[in-house]
Amino acid sequence: MQTFGQEWLVVGLMTISAFGMGMTLLLLNWIVAPTKPSPTKAAPYESGVPDVTPVKPRYTPRFYVVAMLFVIFDIEAIFIYPWAVIFDDLGLYGFVEMLSFIALLFAGYIYAWKKGALEWV
Repeated sequence: MQTFGQEWLVVGLMTISAFGMGMTLLLLNWIVAPTKPSPTKAAPYESGVPDVTPVKPRYTPRFYVVAMLFVIFDIEAIFIYPWAVIFDDLGLYGFVEMLSFIALLFAGYIYAWKKGALEWV
């Protein structure tokens, strides 16, 4: 029979050993790895062809805002599925709560739309 302290002792030992192994490998890499920095090594390189034009960003920050909004609304929409499964058990209280949840979700969508966060250009 294990006691409460023994279980935490194992967790503590595993944490210490994981941290110790990580630090050992980092220290070993720092000691053993050869380092001879040069401008050639620091230059960008792709497919054997050096860059001839300056690198331009491919996506504007607006793309990332739209992507984050999609993820947020998608995750919130996932909460509807468990509610639908136990809809009969929740009764009127569950129905009102989900209506308020959907109303808040819709208000957030309207706010993002009015702020122009969903515009691509």
